[in-house]
Amino acid sequence: MYKVLVSDPISDLGLQQLTDASDVEIVKKTGLGEDELVSIIGQFDALLVRSQTKVTRRIMEAGTQLKVIGRAGVGVDNIDLEAATSLGIVVINAPDGNTITTCEHTFAMMMALARHIPQAYMKTVTGEWDRKSFVGVELRNKTLGVLGLGRIGTEVAKRAIAFGMSVLGYDPFMTEERAEKLGIKLASVDEIVRNADFMTVHTPLTNETHHMIARPQFEVMKKGMRIVNCARGGIIDELALVEAVDQGIVHGAAFDVFEHEPPAADHPFLKHPKIIVTPHLGASTIEAQENVAIDVSEQVIHILRNEPFKNAVNMPPIPAELLNKIQPYFKLCEKLGNSLAQMTDGAVREITINYSGELADLDTNPLTRYVLKGVLSHHLGAEQVNAVNSMHLAKQRDINIVIQKSISTKGFTNRITLSLKTKEEERWLSGSLLAGFGERIVQIGPYPVDIAPEGHLLLISHTDKPGIIGRVGTLLGNNDVNIATMQVGRTDVGGSAIMVLTIDKQAPKAVLEQLSNMPEIKRVREITLG
Repeated sequence: MYKVLVSDPISDLGLQQLTDASDVEIVKKTGLGEDELVSIIGQFDALLVRSQTKVTRRIMEAGTQLKVIGRAGVGVDNIDLEAATSLGIVVINAPDGNTITTCEHTFAMMMALARHIPQAYMKTVTGEWDRKSFVGVELRNKTLGVLGLGRIGTEVAKRAIAFGMSVLGYDPFMTEERAEKLGIKLASVDEIVRNADFMTVHTPLTNETHHMIARPQFEVMKKGMRIVNCARGGIIDELALVEAVDQGIVHGAAFDVFEHEPPAADHPFLKHPKIIVTPHLGASTIEAQENVAIDVSEQVIHILRNEPFKNAVNMPPIPAELLNKIQPYFKLCEKLGNSLAQMTDGAVREITINYSGELADLDTNPLTRYVLKGVLSHHLGAEQVNAVNSMHLAKQRDINIVIQKSISTKGFTNRITLSLKTKEEERWLSGSLLAGFGERIVQIGPYPVDIAPEGHLLLISHTDKPGIIGRVGTLLGNNDVNIATMQVGRTDVGGSAIMVLTIDKQAPKAVLEQLSNMPEIKRVREITLG
């Protein structure tokens, strides 16, 4: 008989599969502190939580029989994943449970925006019968721009098409073939901003998507745009949006999320007559709350019975002997993937990984998962991608994965070379572990380098001419951007070259634009690594 402890409030319907299982006993004890959990966890095979219970290493070490921790929801910030992995405990979540409910809330907000429903309601209940002030628009024959075509964005697009809308979609990983099957026309953010009548965002919040819709986009936006955000606060610049609404560029907006939650009492959204707000209700339906519990309960049973399962968020067990050899490369692989993703334009079509040296004789599948985690997390967000689901997410997006192995390491004990092929270009880099120095990028394209992949890096492609390094340094210095290290790589005198700068803080976008406008500079990329 397997024993499952439920330490947070979860509906009986969500636990029904566990309740009905003849080989499972459920114990519900909520509101327990760490000491209380430590004292009882040793008798349980599984722990089921929501967000309240903090599952620490101490609790897991006391859970000598613990095989699985289930999170009835998406986020696992309250669970020590590193401890769980080291102790051989599987952690699972329910990433699909809130897809439909968030999609439907997005559509509800879009309809409310189109027909002024909250504003009309408020005026009507105060005794005013005002039909003239609330003339709306139909969705039919309008163009909807969807930024982010993951699970939720795709569902929104399907419903928009059913309403007679045309859909423009932006997603770095969506292929044209899949978009065509869904009835979506792929477009750039700029094309969506200039041509859509409605726009909804469904991207994760990353360095790249933070304020992806800001003043530069509002300046070229189609007049009369209506904007919906039920994804993450911070994707749209809130103050710039208010300005755009006041200037008549944006007709109205509907937000379920804020950059800082809860918002301050004087937040300009809260009293603006053309902005609709709700308090982060995207996943707040009875069905969604039950669905995440149902999903996790099903996977818990599979794990306890040693059956195939999905939605694990930590690394599957690796034999100790292999783990000792490859674990030092986990961080390198993830950073190589994340670095190259930030250097490359376009939707990723193919990822080629070459393991050379001693690594060629080992099972490198776990390393491949970390490379994919690094590549995908740049666009999907670190909270959405992990070493377990990265392979699945890559296949889901029709990304071809090619693994190569070779003996030659070009002077290094081990060397990992990564290539990304997109519709627009192909780029590659190599990395290795150097004794006493740790992870290093040792080559970017044809240029040999020696770079620690951490912090803020500026990668500048330029023509090798005297004075360019000085001008770059002067521009950064004049804008209070301090250079910590600088490296230059070239193949021929006076030919193409790169410089890689480590800087103390993120460079302002205006500074990056000034660098890009220098005559000898071909390309500027800022790479941010944890």
